[in-house]
Amino acid sequence: MEQERLREEEDIYSLVEKIKEGDREAFMTVTRLYQRKVFLLAYSFFQNKEDALDIVQETFLRFYQKANLFQKGKNFQSWLLQIAKNLCIDYYRKHHSKNNKYDREVPIEEMNLPEKNSHGCYLSSDLKEIFSSCLNKLAERQRMIFVMKHYNQHKYSEIAQILNISLGTVKSLHFKAVHNLRGLMNPYFGREG
Repeated sequence: MEQERLREEEDIYSLVEKIKEGDREAFMTVTRLYQRKVFLLAYSFFQNKEDALDIVQETFLRFYQKANLFQKGKNFQSWLLQIAKNLCIDYYRKHHSKNNKYDREVPIEEMNLPEKNSHGCYLSSDLKEIFSSCLNKLAERQRMIFVMKHYNQHKYSEIAQILNISLGTVKSLHFKAVHNLRGLMNPYFGREG
């Protein structure tokens, strides 16, 4: 297992060296190997396919531009995902943080609660937007882990691998995310935090 991991690292170092020399095929290989992980990270941030795809494209463009900054001996996946995380934060600040409809607390009596239509299905309500607003107020890593766990159905071990953090850290951040989310949601349901 350890030998396989070391061989994969050597392969990626070799590919990055080729990319530094302008090898387009090596760049396409790295893109194929890592685009899913970058997409999952970005999707966990935005819960929106189009935004996530924009981040994937921008991440690999940045990688191509900055490949010469990558140093052998560093973890390539962590380095690449750090580029993606930074882009997510910048993109979020630019496109999302100013359009938040529910920055103020709205009492539940004033919300559009779901109603059943003639087919027995619920109509859309403000609850989903309020939940999204509360989710967006979580710390970055808490939000990412919560979304990866509950929206993307990742196991704790998969999240730890994707984010390159320990399993214990993932579990701790998930616990804090759930706790903080409850606290943020309580005022909307007439309960104290």
